[in-house]
Amino acid sequence: MFEKLKSGLKGLVNKVTITELKAENLRPILSEFKISLVENDVAFPVAERICDNMEKRLNGVQVKRLEDRKKIVEKNLREVILEIMLTNDKINLLEAIEEKRKKNEPFVIVFVGINGTGKTTTIAKVAHFLNKKGYSVVLACSDTYRAGSIEQLEEHAKRLGIRMIKHAYGADPAAVAYDTISHAKAHGINVVLIDTAGRMQTNRNLMDELAKIRRVANPDLTVLTVDSLTGNDAVMQAEEFHKSVGIDATILTKVDADIKGGSALSVTYVTQKPILFIGIGQTYEDLEEFIPEKFVQMILK
Repeated sequence: MFEKLKSGLKGLVNKVTITELKAENLRPILSEFKISLVENDVAFPVAERICDNMEKRLNGVQVKRLEDRKKIVEKNLREVILEIMLTNDKINLLEAIEEKRKKNEPFVIVFVGINGTGKTTTIAKVAHFLNKKGYSVVLACSDTYRAGSIEQLEEHAKRLGIRMIKHAYGADPAAVAYDTISHAKAHGINVVLIDTAGRMQTNRNLMDELAKIRRVANPDLTVLTVDSLTGNDAVMQAEEFHKSVGIDATILTKVDADIKGGSALSVTYVTQKPILFIGIGQTYEDLEEFIPEKFVQMILK
């Protein structure tokens, strides 16, 4: 996972460690590093910020005789990357669900994203995760356009032993969301997970419809699923969705197959919204809570 990004970071640390820490010596190394970051799907503004901050932090640093230069460089790099990863918005999903449960209200999450990002499977994984934590879940199939979408979500619901609310193909997706929330209220179900049509972020009509679902459902969270393998396209999707409908968090899918790793850095930076989970495989268990500190530790190993 993220082998290329790890390799680029390691290369930077090794080069800077044997260089006098002055701006004129650091600049050529950081310039090369910036290209390496961009090649590993780190968005250009993010790569630029990392390199600028590294130069500011290291320029003129005096290394004492017994100090470990490598540790100094690694510490600064860790802090710079963590600054990129941390957002002002903190989401403790289980605490938020618990708050709603105390009020006897369902916690509503709308999932958005384009086709092929693994959105429906991710919803099933989140349902499984919440079930294991002791919360009851109902699924809403507000994707009433894509052939097979209802059957796909229904199959997941059957396997997980949970209820799914559906209408016919072509029905109003907002009505499905409304009925599912009403069902959850009537039956004391803790969480409603709403699947929406996978839409290209540039399709205005579909974006308007998504805004309608959000108005009707009034969700506690709107979560964007992005495929980490699509690299800079994932960043563009995140930016566009956030501008058009507003998102609260992202889930990165297919991370186990991503050797570059730049999407994780960039998506957080452009949306200023946290990553909730990462998908690391095909089974329902293959969903990991995303902890920025753990991510930074892992890529700097």
